[in-house]
Amino acid sequence: MVESSNPQQPGLHEKYEHLIARAQQAPSAKTIIVHPCDETSLRGAIEAAEAELIVPMLVGPAHKITAVAAAHGLDISSLEIVDVPHSDAAAAKAVELIREAKGELLMKGSLHTDELMRAVTASATGLRTERRISHVFVMDVPTYSETLFVTDAAINIAPDLDAKRDIVQNAIDLFTQVGLGTPRVAILSAVETVTSKIPSTIDAAALCKMAERGQITGGLLEGPLAFDNAIDPEAARIKGISSPVAGRAQILVVPNLEAGNMLAKNLTFMVRADAAGIVLGARVPIILTSRADSVRTRLASCAVAVLLADARRHIPSVVSV
Repeated sequence: MVESSNPQQPGLHEKYEHLIARAQQAPSAKTIIVHPCDETSLRGAIEAAEAELIVPMLVGPAHKITAVAAAHGLDISSLEIVDVPHSDAAAAKAVELIREAKGELLMKGSLHTDELMRAVTASATGLRTERRISHVFVMDVPTYSETLFVTDAAINIAPDLDAKRDIVQNAIDLFTQVGLGTPRVAILSAVETVTSKIPSTIDAAALCKMAERGQITGGLLEGPLAFDNAIDPEAARIKGISSPVAGRAQILVVPNLEAGNMLAKNLTFMVRADAAGIVLGARVPIILTSRADSVRTRLASCAVAVLLADARRHIPSVVSV
């Protein structure tokens, strides 16, 4: 075992603590909790409210929500419940409430992600913008000095170049709007040279050129980069890669969902990283949590979304990310 990966060691995961502390300085965000009908999702909403991050509105079958609360000793007496018959109806109603400006954030409860996203992406009644919807893992990796974004590991299975442009821009906008500065963005592939035999290297080179021409803004891009020379300065030096990004990346853009999902889970299980999740590109940020998430990870997911919502309050014309 890597000694520094022990989550009980003092000083680890401080990146999340800083995000949560900053979010607690912003006004709490009215958050629509979609179908919180198990202990994990209901407790997560209550914990985030107790941390003064969100003001929850619970949307789902009222009898199920109150039964879960009673079974686990959760006090929901102060929370508003919008009663609907089932999870499909909860997703539809939650989206409707967002369209009516009744909430600033969406938070997934105990329904499937696909079920929620169907309502979000519905052409006539959903929450689409001109941007491609994408997912970002905001990772607190004990063995890495930077807060690490991994995208897209949950929504876009095999994105083409245009989709990757939006995926990159969504992640950059999130990074900057939550107050982390100008990000160093590594476009990942298996190698650091451009070759027609590996199409993702061509996409990486094209994305970097798009950034040079102003089609992607707000970040420093480099690619293609293999994972080692994206996050390890010595690996980048050995390969002769000289750039502000190589060895010091803060956003890792993966070639496809499979690569991203495996990368995020490797970091989670091998070095005890925490992985907060947020969906961007809709009218409001969408908080995705997992039943396996720790309290700290659930709060970090909320904190990132709250910071983004607060930035959008101050820049009302900002493109939804």
